Amino acid sequence: MSRESEADLPGEPLLPGALPEALRAELVAFRRDLHMHPELGNQEFRTTAAIKARLEQAGLKPQVLSIGTGLICDIGDTDDVRPMLALRADIDALPIPDAKTDCAYRSTVPDRAHACGHDVHTTVVLGAGLVLAELHDRGLLPRRVRLIFQPAEEVLPGGAPDVIESGALEGVGRIIGVHCDPKVDAGRIGLRHGPITSACDRLEVALDGAGGHTARPHLTTDLVTAAARVVTDVPALVSRRVDARSGLAVTWGRIESGHACNVIPQHAELSGTIRCLDLEAWRAAPDLVHAAIDEIANLYRAKSEINYIRGVPPVVNDPAVTELLRDAMTARRGPHSIEDTEQSLGGEDFSWYLEHVPGALARLGVRSPGDRTTRDLHRGDFDVDEHAITVGVEMFTAAALLDPPPSA
Repeated sequence: MSRESEADLPGEPLLPGALPEALRAELVAFRRDLHMHPELGNQEFRTTAAIKARLEQAGLKPQVLSIGTGLICDIGDTDDVRPMLALRADIDALPIPDAKTDCAYRSTVPDRAHACGHDVHTTVVLGAGLVLAELHDRGLLPRRVRLIFQPAEEVLPGGAPDVIESGALEGVGRIIGVHCDPKVDAGRIGLRHGPITSACDRLEVALDGAGGHTARPHLTTDLVTAAARVVTDVPALVSRRVDARSGLAVTWGRIESGHACNVIPQHAELSGTIRCLDLEAWRAAPDLVHAAIDEIANLYRAKSEINYIRGVPPVVNDPAVTELLRDAMTARRGPHSIEDTEQSLGGEDFSWYLEHVPGALARLGVRSPGDRTTRDLHRGDFDVDEHAITVGVEMFTAAALLDPPPSA
């Protein structure tokens, strides 16, 4: 879907870097090509090669990450040692089929789709990089900018830790990113100070004990009852041991045990997720969850084995960087192009970067204005109004131009 209109521009541009029509068309084509060739996390070889080739064509020197996919690219004078602003994109797709039936650029790869908008994120950062490179050639870029194209965002605990380990944040002072939002109109962004996403961890529990006849549960470890109590009591126990405003929630998605109605089994398995809106509560969650499970298991004389799999912390937007995005969007498209957004219960591994440098994530509107169809991410029929590409590029470009130098 594409809508080419500049009606929402606030008159004469306040900053250089408006997206030229030829580049706009090229970026739409680039995004559609990515959409047709989705690749899963840590397998994004074609995607990485396509980004690298276009940046090299612009005279830049991108570096593929040591992990084999993803890349970084610096724009600006190499002798400028001031901290850089980083623009981050995630480049992987999801393992679901593309369900769009009337779409010329639907996925050509079975059971693979860009159903979360990472093709848009990638295209936006690429486009911003091309515009900033041209501004640098004209002497209009105030200081260096780093582009980060990150693999494997959809794979817990995300690809960000590997990117950070590779040195991608060295010399970076602040970082910004976007995520597509099908509840926000194209031409607008959503901003929020503080937490904007949730932490998301995975939990796997195995319970074992002496089984036996259901006629004599007192001689056994009543494992099905123990598993049921873990399912019902652990979420309640955990929620009472943290501030209710932290939103720490244990939710089960699977429970398996037994094969016969008159046999108490010897083994049970449970799995689910832990989501949390507060960073400090997320850090305390593993110990709280372990203790609650052990309490219930011990009550029923069951042996517990707990596999708590760290996912991602919540994305906590830095107020100053959030205001940089607000200023950038206002300068480029006016204050009417910004709306407040709520904290999401979804996870985003952009949060790992914020453990090291301040930054902010904006919600990029991708819904066609006037369309009130309920849409969501991670669905095979997900698509975007491609006017969002222009908006994202120009917001990132304006942010790079407005980013103030660090105080002396």
